[in-house]
Amino acid sequence: MMELMAQRDAFGEALLELGARDERVVCLDADLASSSKMILFAEAYPQRFFQMGIAEANMTGAAAGLAAMGFVPFTNSFAVFATLRAADQIRVSIAQPGLPVKIAGAYSGLLAGKTGKTHQAIEDIALMRCMPNMTVVSPGDGVEMGKAVHAVAAWDGPVYLRATRDPSPVVFAEDDPFEIGRAVIVREGTDVTVLTTGIMVGRAVEAAELLAAEGVSVHLVHVHTVKPLDVGAIVAAAEKTGLVVTAEEHNIIGGFGGAVAEALGEHRPTPMKRVGVADVYSESAPNDDLLQKYGLTAGHIAEAARSLLERRAAHPSPKH
Repeated sequence: MMELMAQRDAFGEALLELGARDERVVCLDADLASSSKMILFAEAYPQRFFQMGIAEANMTGAAAGLAAMGFVPFTNSFAVFATLRAADQIRVSIAQPGLPVKIAGAYSGLLAGKTGKTHQAIEDIALMRCMPNMTVVSPGDGVEMGKAVHAVAAWDGPVYLRATRDPSPVVFAEDDPFEIGRAVIVREGTDVTVLTTGIMVGRAVEAAELLAAEGVSVHLVHVHTVKPLDVGAIVAAAEKTGLVVTAEEHNIIGGFGGAVAEALGEHRPTPMKRVGVADVYSESAPNDDLLQKYGLTAGHIAEAARSLLERRAAHPSPKH
């Protein structure tokens, strides 16, 4: 049984550490500091914390002004509101001038605490990655989230940092490297490649174990930075097995799977399957039920890998 950790807890603790190290760091919140754990920063550094209320567009514009004056602002709201509600302000006031605002999107993906389709963010990666100058980071667990907070603060430019609500499996160790734009090999394998972003890496580890019991060797690569995408690592992973499964807690259209398909289409066309939300809006339900209904479990990742292997067996290529 893997250890569990909530990314929002790691986010709050890392912000607290960052506040002690860098007085330029300021935090702006849209009335969700307790939920996102930004409250830790607010209590320690009240003069650098701004409660902006339920007004994400205004919060985003204020953050842009602070960034223009030399501060390093972190804005915070539920991912769906931090991105879609403030999209125009992000585009015009942050992305176009390339200001170093760090947009933290809490409660991303499907598992938003039974708040239903209005609060689930399955379009945020697509929206943020299509904006020039914007960097998009989606950590795999709480350990990566802690490292990501420090990394994005030091990054020269705007960043969208995707976070999840509930505890998820801890995959990475404290001494594992973390570098924006650099994918991480989690497991070496030879038969099929699984590429993940966000907390799907934990489910992919479980899927790899399921497949290993069937004699299938999974090459698992975690891509915590959706933009800039580590194209070299993705091409190398595709070359290694000749088959690719992508896994994300996001719409498969425009998200991580789309980014991988674009990269492979240009550099190394490869049979692939995208595991994610199949272009539908979800509903309110317990986490396990949502993951099962919308196809985001370890079993769904394993089944996608099996389907690719069966296709190759039926139509073998000279290389495989």
